[in-house]
Amino acid sequence: MDFLEPAFMQRALLAAVLVGITAPAVGIYLVQRRQALMGDGIGHVAMTGVGLGFLLNSSPVWMATLVAIAGSVAMELIRAYGKTRGDLALALLFYGGMAGGVLLINLSPTGSNANLSSYLFGSLSTVSSEDITAIAVLAAFVILVTVGLRRQLFAVSQDEEFARVTGLPVRLLNLLIAVTAAVTVTVAMRVVGLLLVSALMVVPVAAAQQLTKSFRATFVLAVATGVTVTLAGTVTSYYQDVPPGATIVLYAIGVFVLLALLAAPLARRRAKAAEAAAVDGCDSTVPAGRKPADDVRV
Repeated sequence: MDFLEPAFMQRALLAAVLVGITAPAVGIYLVQRRQALMGDGIGHVAMTGVGLGFLLNSSPVWMATLVAIAGSVAMELIRAYGKTRGDLALALLFYGGMAGGVLLINLSPTGSNANLSSYLFGSLSTVSSEDITAIAVLAAFVILVTVGLRRQLFAVSQDEEFARVTGLPVRLLNLLIAVTAAVTVTVAMRVVGLLLVSALMVVPVAAAQQLTKSFRATFVLAVATGVTVTLAGTVTSYYQDVPPGATIVLYAIGVFVLLALLAAPLARRRAKAAEAAAVDGCDSTVPAGRKPADDVRV
């Protein structure tokens, strides 16, 4: 347990736990909306915020948060109102964000390519106490939104038209999902990196879906997977001197492959059980006044 002794590892592990919780918590809604790559686009835009933070000698995390939120709102508006040229506008936004970040960080007297690399791919030793404070505040916001409004966000992610008919503020909830995703990107960039954060938002959710059917079970298993792989990747990075972001993502993909292999025989077993139950149901009668119990998955 010697990895717990250095102060920078204590900060890195705390950040890893917060990232492991928040990334899948937001990712489950993005996957449901078929916007799995939205985190990647926000990461590109957040680079401008990082460069602006160095240029103005302010916190890159907070500056990246503001720019990422503005970019995510623009993405959502383009998605909602953009027609044939919407994809072109998004491409310009993504590439412009990355190019702006590279330019600004090199114009800054305190910025360098080494600083840029730590934000692109994550770095354990550069997580400061100020970063932990910012990450904790932002993570609290993400958890509050994704858990407290889970029913409304799920309804909007599942079927916007139905949600609109039921009276939910669809446009506001869509913007809230986009803003929460932007905040999550800035929470995760110090550990996973801006270029890989989208994978941590999506892969644990995809892995959980291999074994679960309900939203609640998928949410819990995805978050548990996220926390596990972020901690494992952070500790491995400390001992093996490898990039934490890449290590975490590879661990997540490994968990996905493992659960996919476990899910295949389980699915066959369930199919056989359902077939047998159907055959038994045809051969049996239900007593008058009674109804067969429904196998409802919560």
